[in-house]
Amino acid sequence: MRDRPARRPPRIARRNLRIGCAGLAVALTVGAARTPEPGLDCPPAKEVAMELVASAENSTLDWRSQYQYIEDIGDGQGYTGGIIGFCSGTGDMLDVVTLYTRNRPANPLAAFLPALRKVNGTSSHAGLGDPFVKAWKTAATDKAFQEAQEEERDHVYFDPSVRRAKADGLRTLGQFIYFDATVMHGGGDDRNGFGSIRKNAMAKAKPPALGGDEAAYLNAFLDARKAAIKRATVHGDTSRVDTEQRVFLNERNFTLQPPLRWKTYGDPYEIRNWPSPENRHAT
Repeated sequence: MRDRPARRPPRIARRNLRIGCAGLAVALTVGAARTPEPGLDCPPAKEVAMELVASAENSTLDWRSQYQYIEDIGDGQGYTGGIIGFCSGTGDMLDVVTLYTRNRPANPLAAFLPALRKVNGTSSHAGLGDPFVKAWKTAATDKAFQEAQEEERDHVYFDPSVRRAKADGLRTLGQFIYFDATVMHGGGDDRNGFGSIRKNAMAKAKPPALGGDEAAYLNAFLDARKAAIKRATVHGDTSRVDTEQRVFLNERNFTLQPPLRWKTYGDPYEIRNWPSPENRHAT
């Protein structure tokens, strides 16, 4: 997976699941504030999660505008693109284009599959370059490509994070904390990967599934994550922990209940309500 910094450095220098949300439809209808009980995999909560990730990754809440995003951010992992920051050097960008081509064989990116296979594991642009960037942006208008990005996000990042968090006894906030860590650090067990962050946290506190206090465990996890960010990135900015996730934790907002107010890289954001299925946005 990945071990990379957020796309935007400080200014000083991955389908909706068909899971019911008890009471949420009524709450949206009457305007009441009700928590989607199933957790982060409830569609309105998943929408909130993606907006939170986009605020840190792309300085926006409009994560759907990022299907077309692509650039080399200088992290040694080639091109970074799409809604989660798939990388040409880490395999997930190759997986997205492979899936897209399987579902729509005639597409602007299919011709770049041999080059993506060759550059996997490197920072190289060989066989890609400006033509690839142009093709990515063209493909981003295709619903099939958007669906491929969302499917890869769910398969590699979202679904495994939520399953692991639920197994650890964590509620919606903890599930989001796991998801965001996996997006930034990858799901592996390397020194700065999610597995190592979780292991280091468990050395300090037990998760609820093992009889521990949820707040104490999440604080330990965020401490371990901050250490990984400082090791793994050039900028070392930990605002997505300090002024976002730790804010919600200090408020003991374990259900990630709006209104949510936070900052990333010093920029303020707000989600006032649970998003409705009609407009799919929560601002």
